[in-house]
Amino acid sequence: MAEVQDFSQWIPSDDFATTEANPKNQEATVLSYDLTDEQEILRKSVRDFAQDVIKPQAHDLDEKESFSVKITQQMAELGLFGLFVSEEYDGTDMGYVAYIIAVEELARVDGSQAATVAAGNSLGIGPIYYFGNEEQKREWLPQLCATEGEDFRLAAFGLTEPNAGSDAGGSKTTATLENGQWNINGSKIFITNSSNPIAGVTVVQAITGKRDDGKKEYSCILVPAGTKGFDPVTMHGKLMWRASDTGELFFEDCRVDEKNLLGDRGTGFHQMLQTLDGGRLSIAAMGLGCAQGAYEAALQYAGERVQFGKPISKNQAVAFKLADMAVEIEAARNMLYKACWLKEQHRPYEQLAAMSKLYCSEVSRRVVHSAVQIHGGYGLMKEYDVERFYRDQRLLEIGEGTSEVQRIVISRQIGC
Repeated sequence: MAEVQDFSQWIPSDDFATTEANPKNQEATVLSYDLTDEQEILRKSVRDFAQDVIKPQAHDLDEKESFSVKITQQMAELGLFGLFVSEEYDGTDMGYVAYIIAVEELARVDGSQAATVAAGNSLGIGPIYYFGNEEQKREWLPQLCATEGEDFRLAAFGLTEPNAGSDAGGSKTTATLENGQWNINGSKIFITNSSNPIAGVTVVQAITGKRDDGKKEYSCILVPAGTKGFDPVTMHGKLMWRASDTGELFFEDCRVDEKNLLGDRGTGFHQMLQTLDGGRLSIAAMGLGCAQGAYEAALQYAGERVQFGKPISKNQAVAFKLADMAVEIEAARNMLYKACWLKEQHRPYEQLAAMSKLYCSEVSRRVVHSAVQIHGGYGLMKEYDVERFYRDQRLLEIGEGTSEVQRIVISRQIGC
């Protein structure tokens, strides 16, 4: 590994050189642009797996809209679920940068498999790990972080509803406490990892009453798969992520024990916002990986495709497109990794998470657009990966908060 360089002379100490747990009068924590040996090994192992195992199957799974239990179990065996969870709960405790690297490398080959890992971690494991009590953690995290395929289960986060997308406050699903049980009624839509054969639990946000100011009280409740009154239905006909599991969830007098409440009653909205902050980093990683994969495909094609007696990469119009793609990918990676570093240091990262999600998803759009253009007519054919990248990218500007919502979040954070 290269010698770690001290960049503190070029970066403001207030932004980079301290942590909340490390006051300014103590030794500073310095941001390094070098990955650890452990992170580099992880990147290589995930890249090799994506190339050798996922890529040969990606086209057929996409065509058939088929969620692969086997591939998901293999990703679990690689330790890709629970990368930021402590070893106490059977996680690998490698940190958020490592987790983002894994998502990026999967998305470089196939957005569907990246979505399974991203949602399984940030939206599924995250709420239980950060807000669950000790009993809930002990019950669920070992299953959600399991590295034995047969023991592994997926978790999902039930937030979006048919009439409550960007306006999460428009949720109508209710949960009423009756005789020591929560009685849940309502529905959710577009919920990743919720309707497959190895789904284990869904974190459901519901209205549990009214606050003192008359506004809705939101709480999150753990609903195990197979609970009576809980009916998950797989959604088909998607443009993108066709090999990932997307479910529509129906709750009709679905009863779970009072102890399934996640955290304190009435804190569900806060839990949702904090969960989405982490989720934005995941979507940013998917955008970065998608852009990287499309760029590499375009670079290779441009070097092989001969027109007018020379490879098209020698034409300035194409070469400049590739140069612009490389620049934007590098900028996106630096922004995203910085946001993840801040999260690992327990420093405020929410603004940069929104910026990373916005920028990486829009960089992905621009890069994939150029990649298809470089491929010409072949870029419109399913036998070429850029066609799938082009479709998969589209959700990145919608999921985990649309680009418009990210701009609202950022504008408020900068004082507008």
